[in-house]
Amino acid sequence: MDLHLLLQLSINGLIVGTLYGVVGMCFVLIYKASQIVNFAQGEFLLIGAWVCWWLLTKYHLPFVWGFLVTLAFMVAFGFLLQVVVLRPMIGEPVISVIMMTIGLSIFCQALMKWIFGVLPQPYPQVFAVKSVNIFGLEVQTVYLMAMAISLVIMVGFAWFFKMSRTGLAMRATSFDQQVAQSLGISVRQVFAVSWAISAMVSAVAGVVVGVVNGVSSALSFFGIKVFPAVILGGLDSIVGSVLGGLVIGVLENWAQFVDSQFLKWGNLYEVAPFYVLIVILMIKPYGLFGKRDIERV
Repeated sequence: MDLHLLLQLSINGLIVGTLYGVVGMCFVLIYKASQIVNFAQGEFLLIGAWVCWWLLTKYHLPFVWGFLVTLAFMVAFGFLLQVVVLRPMIGEPVISVIMMTIGLSIFCQALMKWIFGVLPQPYPQVFAVKSVNIFGLEVQTVYLMAMAISLVIMVGFAWFFKMSRTGLAMRATSFDQQVAQSLGISVRQVFAVSWAISAMVSAVAGVVVGVVNGVSSALSFFGIKVFPAVILGGLDSIVGSVLGGLVIGVLENWAQFVDSQFLKWGNLYEVAPFYVLIVILMIKPYGLFGKRDIERV
């Protein structure tokens, strides 16, 4: 058994797990604000990655500026998407809104293929040093950047929900929309801000994954892979989504280790999170930190 490989994969799992946690927070953010599961979350990653790639290759912007412009674009995109497409669905059955997000996912995928094609496109060289040796382990520079940004985002989320007026308004809205509206909180504005933040933060993960693996329509699958992490932590728990992301990230890489060393199945890395999802739904459907809803009839 190659213990050095196991340690390397464990470190990679923790780093990728932070990205899963960040995207998982976006799932939770939208769900807490509007009780909607956004199945187009993966497309936010895809759009952000393509926009940044286009800025870097078409206009040859430095990576930092291209990255910041991409985040600004995704804020505007998420805000307009909620106002134009999803706001008219307020008051409709939840299943109708969820089906709308599924249709939005298909539309965005088709639009990106029409604009940028179907072939994977590599990012230009972003860092002068591609990887860094840490205690004998090779870690890609972009992963270190991703981990640093992810930690900043997590701390920012904690401050946002506890200290800012908008964050407190979101917490009040997630608790009871009617009560929040009676207190003078604009529920529509809360919805729009939650979608804008979700799109922006998802773009961070999209750019990182795009730098590592290139950009293609397969990037949108990242959003589906995050879903087991969200269910594990609890669909209404920010902390749970972070811990769930770390667990799923490590579990994926351990599955890859077991598969490469012993089983030789070839696809355990891809399907392991969904096995976990099935087990979680059978044993603890509300997740580790989710709140159980009890209805009296």
